[in-house]
Amino acid sequence: MSAVVRITDLHKSFGEREVLKGIDLEVAEGEVVCVIGPSGSGKSTLLRCVNLLEQPTGGTVEVLGTEVTDPDVDIDAVRTHVGMVFQQFNLFPHRNVLDNCTLAQRQVLRRPREEAEQVARRNLTQVGLADRETSMPGQLSGGQQQRVAIARALSMDPALMLFDEPTSALDPELVGDVLAVMRDLADAGMTMLVVTHEMAFAREVADRVVFMDDGVIVEQGSPDTVIGAPTEERTKTFLARVLDPTHHHDA
Repeated sequence: MSAVVRITDLHKSFGEREVLKGIDLEVAEGEVVCVIGPSGSGKSTLLRCVNLLEQPTGGTVEVLGTEVTDPDVDIDAVRTHVGMVFQQFNLFPHRNVLDNCTLAQRQVLRRPREEAEQVARRNLTQVGLADRETSMPGQLSGGQQQRVAIARALSMDPALMLFDEPTSALDPELVGDVLAVMRDLADAGMTMLVVTHEMAFAREVADRVVFMDDGVIVEQGSPDTVIGAPTEERTKTFLARVLDPTHHHDA
């Protein structure tokens, strides 16, 4: 199995504050890796360094065999193969669902409109929203908008999907539909790097769980190991807090 993502000694500072303190991480083809950890541990920054939304301060990041940290890299070419789904849905509010899913296909991949619409319809069907293609984003629930965002990303035929806490901005009753779509993607063999606080999802869907705290990877391994039987004190403390039924999650 070739590594789709290979991160080596990654450092990232914002001014004086070092957010990533030397991260080494690989994601193999077809692997689902969930990154968990407290707020401010550097999870989202790590994800954003993978497609250069943040410029690393040191270290290297390779995506699909291309070193994206190379100053001469054609990052737009790499990004066409990487789908990204954020906390916020980032849909174009003045364009309908179908347009949202065809725009980049037509502009970036230069697909003819008819083909782009076929691809979009296939992906909207996959996320359970075939009947909403003429809706405007504002007419949809947050969960539906997030599923459109996933369909839009999939319409570019990515080799890698990055998810940055895709359910954290959603009302609790809408989270399940989005996670179900992600679970289907994982089952279909999509390579996924997912920052999430949904422990049940990580436990069920991840091939590997990475626990981050304070800019470092504290431990990683199978979900049963990291979530079920963590060895590091910091991991135990974090899990005790998030898995405690009396603790209310503050998004």
